[in-house]
Amino acid sequence: MNWDFASAAVCQAWGATLAQCIQVPAVIYLEGDLGVGKTTLAQGMLRALGVTQSIKSPTYTLLESYTTDSGLAHHLDLYRLNEPEELEFIGIRDYLVTPALWLIEWPEKGEGHLPNPDLQLTLNIRSDAWHQLFAKAHNSRAEAWLQTLSDHAASLT
Repeated sequence: MNWDFASAAVCQAWGATLAQCIQVPAVIYLEGDLGVGKTTLAQGMLRALGVTQSIKSPTYTLLESYTTDSGLAHHLDLYRLNEPEELEFIGIRDYLVTPALWLIEWPEKGEGHLPNPDLQLTLNIRSDAWHQLFAKAHNSRAEAWLQTLSDHAASLT
């Protein structure tokens, strides 16, 4: 499924709507080039789940964890990883023990050390400066989330 966003606010609203559709535990891969809106989307989701503290990009910390209305959420940005094994240094195995929402930017850099995605979201910037999102479900749960989003498509533009 595809969606187009005219602004960061619309991207955050889409993330907020997605957050209301998912059930934790969930793993969502956020893919795309620098500056396409991955963190913006994650912020929209986390705000909708009740996070009131500052939601910053985990580019330098690699991992930020939040307590949400739906349970624990982990936001990872793996852009700076040189090798997937570096996830062991932050104790990834310990984090994986507890059910949580995982929002993972640059998941290809953690290949082999991350849980499989329920949902894969790829963001791009179109030539007219709009953002485009392509969503791919990897299981029936995620297909249901996308169907719910599709049903609300008019409110997401």
